[in-house]
Amino acid sequence: MDLLCILSSLLISYLIFKLWKRIDSKRDQNCYILDYQCHKPSDDRMVSTQFSGEIILRNKHLRLNEYKFLLKAIVSSGIGEQTYAPRLFFEGREECPTQQDALSEMEEFYIDTIEKLLERNKLSPKDIDVLVVNVAMLNSTPSLSARIINHYKMREDIKVFNLTAMGCSASVISVDIVKNIFKTYKNKLALVVTSESLSQNWYNGNNRSMILANCLFRSGGCAVLLTNKRCLSGKAMLKLKCLVRTHHGAREDSYNACVQREDELGRVGIHLDKTLPKAATRAFVDNLKVITPKILPVTELFRFMFCLLLKKLRRNPSKGSTAGAQAAPKAGINFKTGIDHFCIHTGGKAVIDAIGYSLDLSEYDLEPARMTLHRFGNTSASSLWYVLGYMEAKKRLRRGDRVFMISFGAGFKCNSCVWEVVRDLNVGEALGNVWNHCIDQYPPKSIANPFLEKYGWIREEDDHDTFKLREEVM
Repeated sequence: MDLLCILSSLLISYLIFKLWKRIDSKRDQNCYILDYQCHKPSDDRMVSTQFSGEIILRNKHLRLNEYKFLLKAIVSSGIGEQTYAPRLFFEGREECPTQQDALSEMEEFYIDTIEKLLERNKLSPKDIDVLVVNVAMLNSTPSLSARIINHYKMREDIKVFNLTAMGCSASVISVDIVKNIFKTYKNKLALVVTSESLSQNWYNGNNRSMILANCLFRSGGCAVLLTNKRCLSGKAMLKLKCLVRTHHGAREDSYNACVQREDELGRVGIHLDKTLPKAATRAFVDNLKVITPKILPVTELFRFMFCLLLKKLRRNPSKGSTAGAQAAPKAGINFKTGIDHFCIHTGGKAVIDAIGYSLDLSEYDLEPARMTLHRFGNTSASSLWYVLGYMEAKKRLRRGDRVFMISFGAGFKCNSCVWEVVRDLNVGEALGNVWNHCIDQYPPKSIANPFLEKYGWIREEDDHDTFKLREEVM
């Protein structure tokens, strides 16, 4: 009998030990953000609407209608007067860039962000175990990741990933790579470097579906430090809760919605197809279908199912007249029951408006994305971190809050993730937040472009003086 008790005790102890080991190992797989640093280019690279118009004027292939189309796109884009562009634009060389222009643009970015990030966290480049670099429109040899390793003399056994052509959703993809590495390797530090190269990607043709991309993007970038070290969890800013990637590349219309190609005269640019809004909506909906059950409470999911069922029943013709259908409750999910902050990709005013409408968000929820678009423009994959920086600088992020990141990219992709705030983030000044120099000025009373009041044709009036400069140039 005593032997049976001893064996039973040993078996129970063994099961408890195995359960504890399994739970304990999960703690080493957590993905934390220790710190991040967004890039603020120097003021001599600042772009105004007037300067944007001057750059457009230098394109000799544009006719009056295309010039007018681009100016309308710029003034209605939501982009402000203090965004940044590569240096060669100020030298008038955007139509004849060199490889060195692109490399210098990237070097200026990563030297600024990585050095600040490592110095602030008292880390050596040799402390980095994983490096993930994503720059969609630059493919150099050696790779950009190799150039970073060479510049900082990182370790020989560092795990390196160099992503290209992933588009504006590459930040979430990079985080997903790091998350999966952390599942296998313990006590690691990862550095994610995200930016976009604009120097070699100016389209100098007149195809309307391709010239629009010239107005959308601005210079920027971000370096993010992540870890799964348990000893650093107390110093972390955010903890990854879940991540979902949706890729519709198998659908022809989605695949062709955003493509780099040559126009009829062989000039390379980014073609934005008319199917792009539909492709983005479809990818967004499919992504929400997967991530919603992971981030919202069960009570909200049941409420949504009940409202949806009630709405369908009231629309059933056999149940009576159409008056019942008109009185049906709105079958919409309240994402604010599980999410506190919405970090939306600044793809443009229309993108922010569409996501805000779909998720039933308030202007307070959309403010970080709108202000980021206004101050820094669309910086491609790094834009999410500028939006996060705005929230931090405004001292919105409190311990336990959840942040929902949403991004889109060519392919067509929609990637999203949810972060939990580990500690109150109210010390933006000490952390070198990119917004510290101007956060008190935001939000401004109006973000309307000043040229809306200057030019009559924007108010749908005839004002040929607007194009006098172009006529003189031609």
